[in-house]
Order: sequence, then structure tokens, then C-alpha cells
Amino acid sequence: MPRTQSMRIGLCARAISKAFRNNLTRNRHLGLLEYSSVTRRPSVVIRTSPPPARRFHHPGIPSATMSLSPNAALPPRIPADDGLDPKQRRHAIRRALVALAIVILLGMLAFSAYALTFPERMPATIGLLVEDITGANPAPVHLERPPVAPLSALALLGKQIFFDASLSASGKQSCASCHSPNHSYGPPNGLSVQLGGPHMDQDGYRPPPSLAYLYRQAPFSIGPDANDADAAVNLNAEAAAAQGVPRAQKTAGAAPAAPAIVPQGGLFWDGRADTLQKQASGPMLNPVEMANKDTADVVDKLAHAKYRDMFEMLFGKQIFDTPNLLIDEAMSAVSRYQIEDPSFHAFTSKYDYWLEGRARMTQAEIHGMRLFNDPDKANCAGCHLSRVSPDGLPPVFTDTQYEALGVPRNRTLAQNKDPAFFDMGVCGPFRSDIATQTQFCGMFLTPTLRNSAERGVYFHNGVYHTLKQVMDFYNLRNTHPDAIYPRDANGKLQPYDDLPARYRANIDVADAPFDRKFGDPNAMSDQDIDDIIAFMKTLSDGYKVSAN
Repeated sequence: MPRTQSMRIGLCARAISKAFRNNLTRNRHLGLLEYSSVTRRPSVVIRTSPPPARRFHHPGIPSATMSLSPNAALPPRIPADDGLDPKQRRHAIRRALVALAIVILLGMLAFSAYALTFPERMPATIGLLVEDITGANPAPVHLERPPVAPLSALALLGKQIFFDASLSASGKQSCASCHSPNHSYGPPNGLSVQLGGPHMDQDGYRPPPSLAYLYRQAPFSIGPDANDADAAVNLNAEAAAAQGVPRAQKTAGAAPAAPAIVPQGGLFWDGRADTLQKQASGPMLNPVEMANKDTADVVDKLAHAKYRDMFEMLFGKQIFDTPNLLIDEAMSAVSRYQIEDPSFHAFTSKYDYWLEGRARMTQAEIHGMRLFNDPDKANCAGCHLSRVSPDGLPPVFTDTQYEALGVPRNRTLAQNKDPAFFDMGVCGPFRSDIATQTQFCGMFLTPTLRNSAERGVYFHNGVYHTLKQVMDFYNLRNTHPDAIYPRDANGKLQPYDDLPARYRANIDVADAPFDRKFGDPNAMSDQDIDDIIAFMKTLSDGYKVSAN
């Protein structure tokens, strides 16, 4: 055997012998081993009675006597010999705790990742937490948008008519002049009303409402629901039947406790047109809009239009021999264009994509949305419905009903130079069929809020030009009316100054935030209003969805 190998074996043997002797010494001190006087070897002692007290001595430790009698105090429990000193043991424990913490953390991260990826599978409270942290919709849905298809021949004809300025007396105004495609089919500027007339110098009566999102608008009616019967509706009879019925209170997110016996549906600010076809024909003869003298003027312009051949292809050459039918078919074509062209109801806003789980909102937008839907705060959703319908139709942000809000008078309008003139909406002056139903005086159609951030004019009289002004009106009308309404020559405040005093009982003072009284705290702070406006901006079409 090589010498180096024998030296290694010898060293190992001595180490083992030393460890064995140390172990014997420790066990002997515990009284578990004794040396035989004959063999001089250690033997295991099994005792049935306590051993006598032993004295032992260890270098560096004073001599002591250990008694193992039953009545003696037991020594401290001797820990298992794991070969670790206290410092090493502390490090081992610390490492074990760190490992446990890492496992818990990884579990939490995995759960969080799952919750962020599939928030719709989480409980509601966790879903709201995910919404707060990420801006994602915790319950995405599928939206049923209108089908997209190539325009029909009739719709293509309607598109030609919609953009044809030659159909006006001035030759400068088309449907698109006041309903600009670049401004969500609303006015192209911030004027209170648009100019029109034969020389384009006449003030309009009201700001043009948007033509977008009208494809689901029902005909005008009064009562809880529109009647599906084919018989002609007697609006005066409906209105008379509604007299004395208490007005239903509107609360965001809740169905009214009683039927909403109010006007609803229809087109224009006062609902006087039931169909898009009738709406399209109105401006043709309006003296402050396209200003044609009569239907003969319109027929002559259509007969000389560059798209005359499209009429002949669709309806035959004889269509020009029947003036009233020609106008009806022309306006029908315009209505088909509005129904078929997806730009009139695109549903491409950030909010739409958020509903589908394809976009995330900022913290300000999330907070604004909650205030918008809060029945005790802004309560906007009480009239501007924000929920997806049970069959997946995207919300159009209007209940299509009529409200008397009491907005201040716009003294810049030409018609308002006459102090005796009042635009009272449903009961006149631009419709007269239910003028006697004075319980509706001052009521105007609730417009969609989609693309409202793109407008430069608001309310039926164009009195406000920013969303901040609109929100301040809602917030301060009752609590600080001096910030909303003017004072007369004697310094007396003039609230509800755009409606005759005898009809002011029609004005809404029941729905939040109009349920507050003078001097009450405002429903919304300035930051709340900023956040609501941030949310309303998510309703504008044309949002670009991230590829991720």
C-alpha cells in the first residue's frame, strides 16, 4: 500500500476513535454507561431504580453532583445534537423563513396574475380592486354592433344628397354643413346656432343636434312605452291621460318605481319628427336654414342635380313627374344613408373597447365613470343610460325622454331679443300639436352623450360651450343659483329665466343633483367634475386600440 494512502487511513481511524471516545464520555456523564471492573470496557446499564448521585468533573467546569431521584428537579431538556452552533442554527431558521416567504410571494403573484388576466372570474370585490389597479373592465362583454355592409344603391343616392349644397337657396349649405362628419355629425364650430338663409346671414333657432346614434330612436309618444299598434296616436289624448300622474324619479342604475309618464322618442329637440325621413326634409324649407321657398324649389334642384341618373335608375324617369313622391324618395334615401353608413353609429369609443375588455381606463376615467353612475352624486346615468342592454346592444347614453332643466336664457340669440319670446320645447313654438298640454312646457329631448366632448355647444339654446360649464350648471343650479342666473336691474336673482313663471313647476327638482337646496353642499367637487369630463371623453369615437 502506498505510504500516502496508509497515512490517510491512519488519520481517519484516529478521528473516528476520538469521536467515539467523546461520545462515550458524554453518555457516561448521563449515567447511561459504566465500565466493567473485569473487562475494563463500557457496558450499557439498564436501571429499575434511580442511580446514586454521581460526581463528575470536566476540565473548566466546577465539580457538581447530579441526582436522578424521582423527587429531584429534572435537568433542562437536552437538545438534539444537530452539529450546529447557535449562530448556524439561527442562519438555518432564517433561510427556512425566507424560503417560505418566497413560496407565499410566488403564490400571491400567480394569483394576482390570474386575477389580472381573468378579472371576470374573480369575486366582485376583487374585480373592483383589479379595476382600480389596472383600469381594466372586470366583467367584459360582447357588444352587438350594427352589421357593416356595402351601402345599398338607395343609401349611395342619399349620401349624394346629404353633401349637396346646391339644394339650398344660398347654394352653400348642405346637410353636412350643420351635421359635419368630422364632428360626429354635429355642428362644425362653437357657435350657439348656425347661420343659414338665402344669404347665409340668418341665425338659426337652435343648435343642430347630432345625427349620430339615432338608428334606435323610437317615434314620439307620451307614456311608459311606445304603442306598437298601427293606429294613429292621439298625442293630446295621451297627454291628457298623463295629467295628475306623478312624475317618476330618475336614479342612475335603477328602474323607476313608477312608469315614466313623460314624452319620449322622436327627433329634433322637441320630437316633432318621427322618422329620419321627416327630419331630413325639415331644413329644406326652414327660412333660416336651407331656405327653399317651397317644394317646387326642391324638386327643381333635384331635377338638375348631377345624380339625376341615379333617381332614374332606381325609380324610373317618371319620378320627376310626381314632385311629392320625388321629395319623399329623396329624403328616404338620406335616411337610408344614415342607417346604413357605420360612421353614424360606429361604437368605436374607448368606453366601448373597455366594455369588451380591449382597453384600459385611467384612474381619473374610472373615478369619473363611478360618479357618472352614482345616484347620489352626478346621477348622469339616470337619463344618459350607460349599461349594455340584456341582448348586448351598446348603450347610446340617452333614455330618449324629455326633461325641463331650467337652463339660463341665451340672450345672444336673435329670437331672444324679444323678451316675450320663449322656446318651450314640446309645447311650442316650433310644434303645435300638443301646445295645450302645458305640463310639458320647457321639456327638451335628452341627447346622446356619445361624442359630446367633440361638441362646442350644449343645450337647446346653445347657452354653454364647454363641458365644464355644463357640469357647473348641474352642480350649482340649486345650491348656488347666483353662479348660474342673472340679476335684474334691481339686483334680484332671476332663476329659470328662460321659461315663463307659470310653467316653472315643470322643472326637475327631484332627481339628483337637482334635489339639493340652496346652501346645501354641492354634489360634486371640482376634481369630481374634472374626472367626470375625463370619463365623458372616453365616449368619443375613433379610439385606437393597442395591439397588445
